[in-house]
Amino acid sequence: MTDLLENLIILPEMQLEGLAAGDLLSQVLAQIRLTGDRVYTSSVAQGERLALDKKSAHVCVLQTGRLRIEGADRQTISVEQGDLLLLPHDASLVTITATDGPATLVICRFWFDAGSFQAMLFAMPWLIHIGQADAAPWSEGILHFMLLEANDTQPGGALMISRLIDLVVIRILRTWVQQGLASGWLGGLSDERIARTLRAIHEKPGQQWRIDALAAVAGMSRSSFCDRFTALVGRSPLRYQNEWRLTLAKTMLSKNNARIGEIGFAIGYESEAAFSRAYKAFFGRTPRDDSGRSAGDAS
Repeated sequence: MTDLLENLIILPEMQLEGLAAGDLLSQVLAQIRLTGDRVYTSSVAQGERLALDKKSAHVCVLQTGRLRIEGADRQTISVEQGDLLLLPHDASLVTITATDGPATLVICRFWFDAGSFQAMLFAMPWLIHIGQADAAPWSEGILHFMLLEANDTQPGGALMISRLIDLVVIRILRTWVQQGLASGWLGGLSDERIARTLRAIHEKPGQQWRIDALAAVAGMSRSSFCDRFTALVGRSPLRYQNEWRLTLAKTMLSKNNARIGEIGFAIGYESEAAFSRAYKAFFGRTPRDDSGRSAGDAS
């Protein structure tokens, strides 16, 4: 059980060759595991909706035209030529429509691998939008190279495409954090004090953290810590801890090699019943519903 948990949690203190020990962002992003399988261009007529694979994540770069994006919360965003988009969730959450004439895009299709970054997607927004001014210095060259590889049938091309998409996603996330616009755990990483508490929560998901203890880790007063954490991460410290543990548990359930009660205990719940109640309240499903084990073995 210990090995299972260690394979899933983020360990920001891990030493990475060539990186400063204090660069928590680089150390966390180093844990990203994704697979990209396609880079292609797509044209959308005025008023037409862009069709994307609902089961995958995407990076989109608008080459020509203008787009309007509407999210599930009815929020709308205008996308101009040269802008770059990261859609980390199900594409059905957004509606992307060409406005003011036709539009042409470069689209990268990929998915986050289970057990790495996927466990942290609960804190990701439905869309990350990087403007042309911030994207152009690095995106134009790599996208040109990606399109060359996409049209090249030489051996190793599929691996090249996947690795290039990997680099693009990491670069988008880093740009997003540097802009100070990041939310969730990435937003917290932009503040050294809050980053220390996020590291503590991620390292020890089974520990019942109290506000006073987390504030001490941050080196802040209780009230200042709560206000700062909530402002950056978008959740209170204890709510974030609970959502992180439950999301981690969901990924553990999909691994199909542990009982429900064992998983609940590993993330800090004293009983299977308490774990099941919290899990259902958060996901709207029971742990048994998401477990790969048979009904007779799930508990």
